[in-house]
Amino acid sequence: MKSFSSFPAADARRIDYVLCDMDDTLTLDGQLPAASYRALEALTEAGVHVVVVTGRPAGWCDMMARFWPISGVVGENGAFYYRYDHENRRMIRTYEQDEAIRATNMAKLNSLYSNAQAQFPGFAISADQPFRVCDLAIDFCEDVAPQEMADVVRLRDLFEAGGATAKISSIHVNAWFGDFDKLSMSARFFEEVLGKSLGEVLDQTIYVGDSPNDEPMFARFPHSIGVANVAGFVNQMTSPPNWVTSAEGGHGFREIADHLLRHRSS
Repeated sequence: MKSFSSFPAADARRIDYVLCDMDDTLTLDGQLPAASYRALEALTEAGVHVVVVTGRPAGWCDMMARFWPISGVVGENGAFYYRYDHENRRMIRTYEQDEAIRATNMAKLNSLYSNAQAQFPGFAISADQPFRVCDLAIDFCEDVAPQEMADVVRLRDLFEAGGATAKISSIHVNAWFGDFDKLSMSARFFEEVLGKSLGEVLDQTIYVGDSPNDEPMFARFPHSIGVANVAGFVNQMTSPPNWVTSAEGGHGFREIADHLLRHRSS
């Protein structure tokens, strides 16, 4: 990974789209720093489309799409996108699966975890699970004592052995049934909302993340950037980001925004 401080000015001037993870990318130590929100606002005011691409639940994504200065949100690791139409005062929600399929799949996920729960006594279903519509999130360090990474990987593998897709974020193991991820729904958002093929704007787009569930995005985007805390997960990735900031979490995101805006104005 190269230091983001050397990100070329010519490339920075071309960036019109910023996609970013939320937890430990926009946040820091479980909080959203004012610096992150100011960065979102400044990018949007400068004409940059910002899309949050997160594993967080539908309920949170509804709030972000409605109130944050962003173009939209891809949530639950690609299960849907939400965007708020301010002119017509309505939320637009687009899902990969219909409600009946989501309910069937959630029952299967709960069964997988219930059958294995005794093997993972320090883990817990995430506190945000009541606000999810598609995936099951298992907490390994957010509201529980941090668990050994070997056990986190073992839990991920258990879901995969049961036929689910499972990804490790900085705080959760997220599991779901379905052929989607952050990248596939982001591409759909670009086509349906922004009117662009993702492939045609790769040189105008950056992706910012911090953990293994960002790997499909890191692999796709030449301008992939990890905030500094991504270093703790690089040994689990076959496709790490190409660049890394000097600061962690939201302060790393602000570092990126400042660099882009400085060169954009010049």
